Amino acid sequence: MEKFPSTSRRKFLTIVSRTSLATILPYPILSNSIYSDSEIPSENKKILPGYNWQVGVSRKGITPRTKVWLAGYDHKRVPYGKIHDLYVKVLALKDTNDKIVVLATTDNQGMSKTVYENIYQKINQRFGIERKDFMLTFSHNHSGPRLTDDLTDYYPVEKEQERLVDEYSDWMGDQVIEAVGEALENWQPAQLFKGEGKCTFAVNRRENKESEVVEMLKSGKELKGPVDHSVPVLAIKGESGNLISALFGYACHATTISFNAWSGDYPGFAQINLEKNNPGMAALFFNGCGADQNPLPRRKLELCEKYGKMLSDAVEEVLAGPMDPISSGIKTAFDYVPLEYEEMVTREKLLPIAEGNSRLHARWAKRMLEKIDNGIELEKSYPYPVQAWKLGNELLFIGTGGEAVVDYSLRFKKEYDRHTTWICGYANEMAAYIPSRRVWEEGGYEGGSHLDEYGRPAWRWAGDVEERIGKAVRKAVSELE
Repeated sequence: MEKFPSTSRRKFLTIVSRTSLATILPYPILSNSIYSDSEIPSENKKILPGYNWQVGVSRKGITPRTKVWLAGYDHKRVPYGKIHDLYVKVLALKDTNDKIVVLATTDNQGMSKTVYENIYQKINQRFGIERKDFMLTFSHNHSGPRLTDDLTDYYPVEKEQERLVDEYSDWMGDQVIEAVGEALENWQPAQLFKGEGKCTFAVNRRENKESEVVEMLKSGKELKGPVDHSVPVLAIKGESGNLISALFGYACHATTISFNAWSGDYPGFAQINLEKNNPGMAALFFNGCGADQNPLPRRKLELCEKYGKMLSDAVEEVLAGPMDPISSGIKTAFDYVPLEYEEMVTREKLLPIAEGNSRLHARWAKRMLEKIDNGIELEKSYPYPVQAWKLGNELLFIGTGGEAVVDYSLRFKKEYDRHTTWICGYANEMAAYIPSRRVWEEGGYEGGSHLDEYGRPAWRWAGDVEERIGKAVRKAVSELE
């Protein structure tokens, strides 16, 4: 979530008309492997003992069919076109003990607690999947639609638009549930492999001015600030060595473009590239701890396509090289940790904000005042979701809610072994920006007083936010031993 100027319809049509993307990009149809038996390495022709898995893969389109506004950038964004479609994709894994986990990746900007809970409850009731065994991720794509209760006060209020948002959110949730059902009915034998590549277009936006990045890159100057340029890749191969699916991640905002048109931004292009180059496979993306990372330079469609190719090329390189097999076995953990606020709102402080010049903050203040005046007790902390999966003895996958800054990725990799640890920084629900202690002390957009923009009854997290999350992750990981 960030502010970004809108692009006029005329400018968008001009840009698109000059590129090969003027028409809807074709989405590959799942098919049999393109590999002949002679092309498959002999060691991959059979599932290795102790490394046998079952996998189910599916996808559903979630491109809006109505004029739901696009999410992000702090203003009304009415859609008028489509660069490519949006999807939910599901990867279900089953070990030799019939333990199942389900990962659903989406091209959404963010999931509110309301939307996440609605989806999870239906999945639990229909399929018996426990919360700790289901992870719902969102790419934080700013070319996707608004969802119910996500950034409630961030956009202008229009009753008809709220109706469309609620209708779309329900429909999108149904697509997720149907995709999960299809994956759970489509089991096939598989073997899992992991590897890691590198991609370098993410830039620490706190330490580098966007307007200066191009010249810095041209002159060879080193960019500042911590980054995580790793590209974790999970390859799922069938009994014949064919590539069934690839799950990959990268830590960076999906904010390359701001056109009022549907697309998956750079993650969307990366997935399309991989599926086009590998017929018969499904590509799934998860966003790492990229809350303070931007794709720079940006604001051009050709840059979005370029970054998508850089990322897909990094994945292809990993897939083409030696990868480590993952032994069969699943362990899972999930918990909510209360994140406390530095200062709760009061009626006295809200009144001038409600009459202030910022429409966003005025909407928030009036909503908080209405709750106070109606005697509704405001929550003094936020129940923050922390999740951990262990696949075999070779992979630890951590999922955290909201928008976590890159420090969390660097910390957890160091704490739990960078060669076996992956972190999804946008999992299950969009709590708010999640600063580390360093970022909290520095302040600024990700670490300062901006919780009001997420609809929280406070301006800022308490200073122990990283300590609380770190302790909760440590507890979750210990449950996997």
